[in-house]
Amino acid sequence: MEPTDDFLGRTRLLLGDEAMRRVENCKVIIFGVGGVGSWCAESLVRSGVKHLTIVDSDVVCPTNVNRQIMATSQTLGQIKVAAMRDRLLAIAPDAQIEAIREIYSAETADNFALDEYDYVVDAIDSLKDKALLILRATASKATLVSSMGAALKMDASQIKVVGFWDAKGCPLARALRKRFKRDGVRPSRKFKCVFSPELLENKNPDAAVENGKSVNGTLMHITAIFGLTIASEIIRQLYSGPKQTQNINSAL
Repeated sequence: MEPTDDFLGRTRLLLGDEAMRRVENCKVIIFGVGGVGSWCAESLVRSGVKHLTIVDSDVVCPTNVNRQIMATSQTLGQIKVAAMRDRLLAIAPDAQIEAIREIYSAETADNFALDEYDYVVDAIDSLKDKALLILRATASKATLVSSMGAALKMDASQIKVVGFWDAKGCPLARALRKRFKRDGVRPSRKFKCVFSPELLENKNPDAAVENGKSVNGTLMHITAIFGLTIASEIIRQLYSGPKQTQNINSAL
């Protein structure tokens, strides 16, 4: 296939036909389609992933517009996964995008057959739901890539990929480790996560509550780089081939 035949021509030039087949055939599920997950989803589809499931329960609201790729003045009030699916299909009409409006929780976890996927992307905010997904995903056949906290950060140069147990300086990673220790459980396998040790403060603490919930300041260039970095990990593993993909969970 010539590089100009489809929108993936430049991607195919870099990856080659064999790796492109792996990219096009792999199945990915993303939990959380917000500031991190939305950018991850778009990057994967623009890179050739054709089997993608996106899971989120929210609708697009004004506070999403500063960092979520499908959030615009035209999509306010729309279901997030529906707006994201429309955008992804506008990029790749032949992609199979399943949009599930659902919260991943103890009550719904059994609805998701994680063994059917090659990759699970954790972009969940809720501590208890995130902990459960990590436990379930590492016990499945899928490879997990997780996002730690992307709020209260400004310096993109501090973002890195490490093994979860090496994510030092991240309050969310610390809270997860504390929770696993308290509950006497551990993820079944090692897994990679994207994190940054940077930690700033909200300049206006009085405004750090929305709908009765505590929130923190966020910037698009940080959340987007988190999501794009997760996509990078997946594409690089697929490029490296089956052996690399099979062994990635024990590589750290």
